[in-house]
Amino acid sequence: MATDSADIERILSLLAQTPDRIATMCMGQDNERLIYRPDDTSWSANDILAHLRSCADMWGKSIIAMINQDHPTLRYVSPRTWVRKTNYYSLDFHVSLDGFTRQRHDLLKSLKALAIEDWSRGATFTGTTRGREQSVLDYARGMAQHEGVHCEQIEGLLAPY
Repeated sequence: MATDSADIERILSLLAQTPDRIATMCMGQDNERLIYRPDDTSWSANDILAHLRSCADMWGKSIIAMINQDHPTLRYVSPRTWVRKTNYYSLDFHVSLDGFTRQRHDLLKSLKALAIEDWSRGATFTGTTRGREQSVLDYARGMAQHEGVHCEQIEGLLAPY
């Protein structure tokens, strides 16, 4: 599939909007509301942010490796496995959001510097589907779509009763 500059701009816009979207949704919410879980199997807004940070860690690291290396072979690390090695679930929501925002700024700086042909730079991933090939564009698009779903989830959690 050809790399489309309009698609890239849409992805960059979505990735840039995520931290602000979360901040806007959570503005004025007290900590109790941000850590509230409707039931034992549900995530709180804080849990969702921890998950998004973990995804940004792992997927962002892969994107940077694809940018900086010529078709590397990378071991896929599940963000759900990675988050257990962090303190993201126990961090204050706003502290965590600040970290996520800074991380996103750095990733966007790298992505915006790419020439259109560099979006097709890729990697082979191990530790997942055998020989899975992914590109910078694949990962960035997937990250934007994934974050959109979780932002909707946070909106639902924080909607007025």
